[in-house]
Amino acid sequence: MSTARPFTHSDPGPQPDVRRLSLAGAPGPVVRARDFARESLQDWGWIPPRDEEGRASTEDVLLVVSELVTNACLHGGGPQTMSLTHGAELVRIEVTDLGDGTPAPRTGRVPGRPGGHGMFIVERLSVDWGILRDGTLPGKTVWAEMAVPRLDY
Repeated sequence: MSTARPFTHSDPGPQPDVRRLSLAGAPGPVVRARDFARESLQDWGWIPPRDEEGRASTEDVLLVVSELVTNACLHGGGPQTMSLTHGAELVRIEVTDLGDGTPAPRTGRVPGRPGGHGMFIVERLSVDWGILRDGTLPGKTVWAEMAVPRLDY
């Protein structure tokens, strides 16, 4: 995990597409975030998936969105914003909340028992993930980067 690596666009291809959603005080933030992510993935050509790899990638992104927003609800005082950045090789998910905690995969996690698996799932499905803090503002941004499936056929 990188704890302080902001997203930088070093790809020589086209500029990434960035989508933002306000979740501050919104009812049903997890469902809203998943719907927003699903619409974005559809716009980016991920849906309908062309093969099993595409289906798995789509489901993985939606699961990571759910886990990051749920974590913000449970441990961060509620999500404030979510952004999705789609580049040529990576999609980056960022969820900002007002909490001061530091998410980490829980040790002592018991497979099969509900709860405590969120950051473990994020860590397993992501290429990389981390936490950004702005020293002048409360809260944090938890981000995860995931590989873009091949869509060029």
